[in-house]
Amino acid sequence: MAGYLGLAALALVALHLWHRRQMKRLLRSLDRMLDAAIRGEFREETFDESLLAAVETKLAHYLSASAVSARNLQEERDKIKVLIADISHQTKTPIANVLLYTQLLEEQEDCRVYTAPLGEQARKLQSLIDALVKTSRLEAGVLVLHPRPGPLEPMLEEAAAQFVPKAEEKGLELILEPTGAEAVFDPKWTAEAVCNLIDNAVKYTPSGRVTVSARAYELFARVDVEDTGPGIPEEELAKLFQRFYRGGAALEAEGVGVGLYLVRQIAQGQGGYIKAFSRPGKGARFSLFLPRN
Repeated sequence: MAGYLGLAALALVALHLWHRRQMKRLLRSLDRMLDAAIRGEFREETFDESLLAAVETKLAHYLSASAVSARNLQEERDKIKVLIADISHQTKTPIANVLLYTQLLEEQEDCRVYTAPLGEQARKLQSLIDALVKTSRLEAGVLVLHPRPGPLEPMLEEAAAQFVPKAEEKGLELILEPTGAEAVFDPKWTAEAVCNLIDNAVKYTPSGRVTVSARAYELFARVDVEDTGPGIPEEELAKLFQRFYRGGAALEAEGVGVGLYLVRQIAQGQGGYIKAFSRPGKGARFSLFLPRN
C-alpha cells in the first residue's frame, strides 16, 4: 500500500513539474510574441493546438491581425502624405498667380473696384489651404513637433509683434506682459498656435484691449490670450476646438474654423492642452498649457 502511495506522490510531483515547465514555455513564448509586436516585427507561426496553448494560439491570431492593420494604417498614412504634398504643390502656384495678376490690375484705377474683392477672396483661399495643409500634416505625422526647454517671452514677443498693425488699425491696445516663464515646447509650432489665438482675439474684439501673458506652475506653463470682446456663450465653449466649427458671433467674420482646431493639435502634440474661459459680455481667455518637464 505504501508503495502505491509513493508512486502516486511521485506521479503528482512529476505532473506538477510538467505543468510548470509548460506554463513557463507558454509565458516565454507569449513574451517573445509581445516583444515582436511592440517592435512591429510579429509574424504568425505554427502553434501547438493543445489546451495549454489555446491562449497562445488566440493571441497569435490577434497579433497577426493587428500587424496587418498596422501595415494598412501605415499605407494609408503614406497615401495621405502624397496627397497633401500634391495639394500643396498644385494649389500654391495658381493662387500666387491670381494674387500677382490682381496686384497688377489694381494699378489701373478703373479696375480696383473689381480687383479688391478678388484679391481678398484669393488671400482667404490661400489662408484656408495653408491651415488645412498644416493640420493634415500634423495629423498624418508628416510634420513632427520637436519640443525643447526654453523661455517663452521671446516667442511671445515675435508672435504679438505680427498683430500690432492690425490691432492699431482697429483701435485696440495689444499688451504683452513681461514673463520669466519657461516651458518645453516647439518654438515654431507653438508660435503658430499663439498667433492663431491672438489673431482670433483681435478679429473678434471691437474695442478695448488684447493681453498676452504667461506664468509658470509646477508641472505646466500657461500662456493666456485674453480679450475684452463680446465673449462666448457657455454652450459653445465645448465645441470651439472642433474642426470647421464656427460660433454664432463668428459667422460674419472671415475664417473657416480650423485655427482653434490647429491650436489643439499643436498643444496635444507636445504634451499640452488648450482651454477656453468666457462669459457673454465679459470677453474671453484662451489658455495654452505647455509642459515644463
